[in-house]
Amino acid sequence: MNPERAHEPQHSHHQAGTPAPAPAHTPSHAHTHAHSHDTEIDWEAMAEHLTTAGEVEMPALRATAGRLRGLLGGREVRRVLDVGSGPGVMTCVFAEEFAGAEAVAVDGSQPLLDRALARAQALGLTGRVAVRAAELPAGLDDTLGTADLVWSSKAVHHLGDQQQALDLLAARLNPGGVLAVAEGGLPARYLPRDFGLGTPGLQSRLDAVQEEWFAAMRADLPGSVPVAEDWPAMLRAAGLTSVTSFTSLLDLPAPLGAAPRAYLQAQLGRLRERAAEAMSAEDVATLTTLTDPDSPQGILHRPDAYLLAAITVHVGVRP
Repeated sequence: MNPERAHEPQHSHHQAGTPAPAPAHTPSHAHTHAHSHDTEIDWEAMAEHLTTAGEVEMPALRATAGRLRGLLGGREVRRVLDVGSGPGVMTCVFAEEFAGAEAVAVDGSQPLLDRALARAQALGLTGRVAVRAAELPAGLDDTLGTADLVWSSKAVHHLGDQQQALDLLAARLNPGGVLAVAEGGLPARYLPRDFGLGTPGLQSRLDAVQEEWFAAMRADLPGSVPVAEDWPAMLRAAGLTSVTSFTSLLDLPAPLGAAPRAYLQAQLGRLRERAAEAMSAEDVATLTTLTDPDSPQGILHRPDAYLLAAITVHVGVRP
């Protein structure tokens, strides 16, 4: 999950599954043009958060890599492309899962790629993980080479023409290779509907704000093309066969450990900034309390905080 990528909306289109921004995965086209709905994302500023998100999601990421190994049916995997890799969390997971393969982190941000190399070195994967600076979608050309597995998490929806992006990703596959795209899914949940603070149903209202943000973000992208987000159908349109989907679950029950709590506090802080003008004063006050490090009702201290998230992956094979 190159996790919300920066955290976009924790909307069903997100982070590998965790509440908005994830991600384990950043779009490589960090755009800097102005947005009328404050939808610009500074991926480099999100680097630490993206790394933390990936580490929190690690059980689901490893399960996803294992599931993809099974779908490859014993095929020898010599090269994996992680397109929109961000800080390389999933790139390193693939390097560990496919011991005979070169795992390549592909992203438009050199600082994030530098983090990917540093992570690989810390995990003893030096020489197994490579990086490639490439803007999307232009960088998905022949110079990138081909791979037996192409992975992209929460990056395609940051590109104006999503079908074109899938076509280009599919073209990077060797015959018989697999394209796996993590998109769609379900919004994460982390508190009871009524957790004794403010009006019940806060997360549902946050979902609505995130959906509106996501729609504005898509509309603001250069060359934005409306499309029904039927990912399996789009993979078939890209010429892939044996199309299927699966979901990996991240289930961290209450009481949460320190790392997931810190991750949720950061997520909720970003949501509070995003929702400030769209939600009631009561809901904003509730978010302020939840992110207060000293409040016993804050997410850092609540005994009822949990994290339930889903990573939905759509897969197709190049004939």
